[in-house]
Amino acid sequence: MPETQDQQKFVYDFTEGNKDLKDLLGGKGANLAEMTNLGLPVPPGFTITTEACKVYLDSGSEPVALRDEVSAHLEALEGRMGKKLGQADDPLLVSVRSGAKFSMPGMMDTVLNIGLSDESVAGLAAQAGDDRFAWDSYRRLIQMFGKTVLGVNGDLFEEAIDAAKQAKGVTVDIDLDAADLKKLVAEFKSIVSQETGRSFPQEPREQMDLAVRAVFDSWNGDRAKLYRRQERIPHDLGTAVNICSMVFGNLGPDSGTGVAFTRDPASGHQGVYGDYLQNAQGEDVVAGIRNTVPLADLEQIDKRSYDELMQIMETLETHYKDLCDIEFTIERGKLWMLQTRVGKRTAGAAFRIATQLVDQGLIDEAEALRRVNGAQLAQLMFPRFDEEAAASDAVRKIGRGIAASPGAAVGKAVFDSYTAVKWSRSGEKVILIRRETNPDDLDGMIAAEGILTSRGGKTSHAAVVARGMGKTCVCGAEDLEVDTKRRRMIVPSADGKDDLVIEEGDVVSIDGSSGKVYLGEVPVVPSPVVEYFEGRMHAGADDADELIGAVHRIMAYADRVRRLRVRANADNAEDAARARRFGAQGIGLCRTEHMFLGERREMVERLILAHGDEERDAALGELLPLQKKDFVELFEAMDGLPVTVRLLDPPLHEFLPDITELSVRVALAESRKDHNENDLRLLQAVHRLHEQNPMLGLRGVRLGLVIPGLFAMQVRAIAEAAAARRNAKGDPRAEIMIPLVGTVQELEIVREEAEQIIAEVERAHGVDLKLALGTMIELPRAALTAAQIAESADFFSFGTNDLTQTVWGFSRDDVEASFFTAYLEKGIFGVSPFETIDKDGVGSLVRAAAQAGRATRPDLKLGVCGEHGGDPESVHFFHEVGLDYVSCSPFRIPVARLESGRAAANGR
Repeated sequence: MPETQDQQKFVYDFTEGNKDLKDLLGGKGANLAEMTNLGLPVPPGFTITTEACKVYLDSGSEPVALRDEVSAHLEALEGRMGKKLGQADDPLLVSVRSGAKFSMPGMMDTVLNIGLSDESVAGLAAQAGDDRFAWDSYRRLIQMFGKTVLGVNGDLFEEAIDAAKQAKGVTVDIDLDAADLKKLVAEFKSIVSQETGRSFPQEPREQMDLAVRAVFDSWNGDRAKLYRRQERIPHDLGTAVNICSMVFGNLGPDSGTGVAFTRDPASGHQGVYGDYLQNAQGEDVVAGIRNTVPLADLEQIDKRSYDELMQIMETLETHYKDLCDIEFTIERGKLWMLQTRVGKRTAGAAFRIATQLVDQGLIDEAEALRRVNGAQLAQLMFPRFDEEAAASDAVRKIGRGIAASPGAAVGKAVFDSYTAVKWSRSGEKVILIRRETNPDDLDGMIAAEGILTSRGGKTSHAAVVARGMGKTCVCGAEDLEVDTKRRRMIVPSADGKDDLVIEEGDVVSIDGSSGKVYLGEVPVVPSPVVEYFEGRMHAGADDADELIGAVHRIMAYADRVRRLRVRANADNAEDAARARRFGAQGIGLCRTEHMFLGERREMVERLILAHGDEERDAALGELLPLQKKDFVELFEAMDGLPVTVRLLDPPLHEFLPDITELSVRVALAESRKDHNENDLRLLQAVHRLHEQNPMLGLRGVRLGLVIPGLFAMQVRAIAEAAAARRNAKGDPRAEIMIPLVGTVQELEIVREEAEQIIAEVERAHGVDLKLALGTMIELPRAALTAAQIAESADFFSFGTNDLTQTVWGFSRDDVEASFFTAYLEKGIFGVSPFETIDKDGVGSLVRAAAQAGRATRPDLKLGVCGEHGGDPESVHFFHEVGLDYVSCSPFRIPVARLESGRAAANGR
């Protein structure tokens, strides 16, 4: 019986939850409860559940029971703290923070210092013995509340602060005194009143309730929805809300706030990593507005707090058995833990940390495999900058910042998100350059090749989000002066006379591994991980770094445990050889149409234009030895491994000249009375073969049935190539695949002819070729009649590209350019069905066809040869369905191997 609202519990004290309740309490709330359970210094508080958020988002109002539950928990919190929310003489202040199941840094709302008012600000000043602190806290509340809850343009507050600093002749906020801040509070309240038509709320409970609703609403904010689409986070989870008693890092030099990592999130190396900012609140660190000091400096600033923090970091990493990301505040020498979570990390760090934790005995190899993924491995295979070229005169080093997220990024400089998106959609590669980023820059960060900021550290918004997205990022390049209003960046000279100005559109290169910034395009070289897969670098070699060793260990374990075999889509011996070096266990798709291009196109033209059997046989006779040579090379490159050869699939008109171009050529020739008989015949053939929808026209098995001898020539070439390799003591394992079959009768006719030809070749060469004959399942009817088709097939290979087109009724080339972007933005697609298998539609046909085919023929071999064969999420689906292998492009083979291992490890 489902729980009703009346039965549900919507609020949990920090003492009631644990880290396994992320679905209910969100990541932040669950981890605050876990730290409380561990006895760590966590400010008291409570969490409103994601279920309450879902009710609010569905109905437009909070659950009926929520207000009373919040009141009861607030009363208990006030009793524990010995003061009331917003109490005039000694106010209890709280923070209201979002906290979804999955970390969404900066994408949803937070409000600090709830409970301050015109009345209680004096009480806070008296209790703290610090007027400046109290007024600074109050102006922060109005600023955050105004922007987050009331929708006031945040720039208005920033402009008021800048004006106050300019009037006083200072450059940093901490140089404003209590009187200055008191004036700012009055100005901020005036801004709120002018912009919203209401005064800033003075009643503490109203502040808290409005802030909670704002956090709920922020779940469906544009930036949050964009981030979820980017990270493939479900839209129906909702966010929890954490209400926590305030601790203050802005009480003076013996106070401060910081972010710490138990290991370096950029490299994975163990050590003291993080940022600290004296006399500040947490938002100052994450926003990157003030440049921080390295966490290690805290040892000199406050040795006692530093030592306690180091001990807590060790406790948390041992407890979570992973890299932990920690937010903390020091209030007058007292350390408080505000948050912990399993930290985001770069791809290289993920592999290093996973193997380090195995060596420390904290996790086993299966868990290490689960901790990495194919997207991270693909990122490690991207090229990097050529160090020699970077040091040459061809490019100029203009600065250096903090290496926040590794990679090599080159693009045109842009200074706002709008331009980044606009230029990117026009095909330009761009580098987004900002003083610091904020959540409103997310769409520009996604569009850019890399991100460069002049402020902030490894824990700033830019760094955290870039690492999560796998984007190259350099932060805190303080020597570079970013002028976003004039859309340029200045590199100051030593004498101040020859400053270098980088305008919007100038090409810059940023190195997220070293933090170096260059003017101009730095050439790239293959990554060490690609060199390892190519066999040019060995894990045990002297020049192999820790990363290569980590990749080698995890890949070796993935290969040991995976059930799915991994093949390559390869059409020539060169691609086949590379695929084999990358770990391919055969070829799952050889597209023979790629063998008919170049000089051979004329032979295909002669085949199409042939009058009668004699001309057609002559044209096929020309193609036969060339096809045989292609297959001999392919079988040699893949000796001892299966090679699935797909017979000709595309419409024949694709081998003919463009109809417009040919028509113009013929018309011009006729105007000159220069008749070209061949061009005239070609034009007639183009018109004859022209189709309104070629994808569903004369192609695949239909070609083999309509054009006599075409498939027979290809089958003979395959068989003779296999016989030649067998006689050369090779071990060819050819499989012949008939494309676009929709009914078993088509397959039966082609199979009967193929078996006769194979038998002829076997008798002529005295060999037993054991050639398998199967089909591609790429039409809905084929999937629905798989039980019948399996009677005449030795194997099925799912052509998920065309199956996706025919199931959805999409022409891929048309729809991706026309309306896919709108579908993704509207949430109709979480991801393109051509990128990740549509499990509910296309996937259900794959599953049904696999089951029906195996019911008819238990030994039926099943594979997939569409692009989905190299997509990480799709590989897990194919493992679950029970396919025997996936096939993908050579470069994606390591990803498919890794994900096949992860799929097996997840099932253990």
